[in-house]
Amino acid sequence: MESQVATEDWVERFPGLSRLEASTKATLMSRGLVMTVPEGAVIFGPGKSPEHMLFLLNGSVRVQQVSDSGHEIVLYRIHAGESCVLTTACLLAYEHYAAEGIAETEVTAAAIPRGVFDDLVAQSASFRNFVFAAFSKRITDLFMMIDEVAFQRMDVRLAHRLLELSDGQDSIATTHQKLSVELGTAREVISRQLQEFQRRGWIEQARGAVHLLKRDRIETLAAQRF
Repeated sequence: MESQVATEDWVERFPGLSRLEASTKATLMSRGLVMTVPEGAVIFGPGKSPEHMLFLLNGSVRVQQVSDSGHEIVLYRIHAGESCVLTTACLLAYEHYAAEGIAETEVTAAAIPRGVFDDLVAQSASFRNFVFAAFSKRITDLFMMIDEVAFQRMDVRLAHRLLELSDGQDSIATTHQKLSVELGTAREVISRQLQEFQRRGWIEQARGAVHLLKRDRIETLAAQRF
């Protein structure tokens, strides 16, 4: 991980931070570091204590939970312009991480030391409001994910995730194993469901890829999620 003193006005990339008082923004800029992390790097993991609050400037980070038996599920992703709710929770509670964060691309992030985070939460109402607003939104997202896992049909969840991962394109670079991690289920379950989608003519499977042939049908199924 490479780091350097932040020289650009990165605070303005975050709507909540851009509205802070000038003194608070100056503290963030002067005490923060801009870090670059290579694709595939583990940014944080279970048993480790966060030393910084991270604000993602570029790239994507996948946060996933791994059970003692090795079962994995993706909890959420952090994209540019967002902070990590798990890091926030661990900083507030002085707890270790219970999940891992992996750079899906090369990542650039602004890192605020724990001491600065503690001081700003205690002294700046506007920064405190920003932290808890972001925390609240992500917690809501996590409850929605729990609802999906517990109550929604797998075909609906898979259709939604395929559309999400496609990012508007017709081809998705993925595997049955990766999709099983995305949805927190067994690889065999994903394989059976993809085979059914292919039988219907909605998708075509290739080695390491899924091609969407009838996006409208997949969108109709995914809409049952709501």
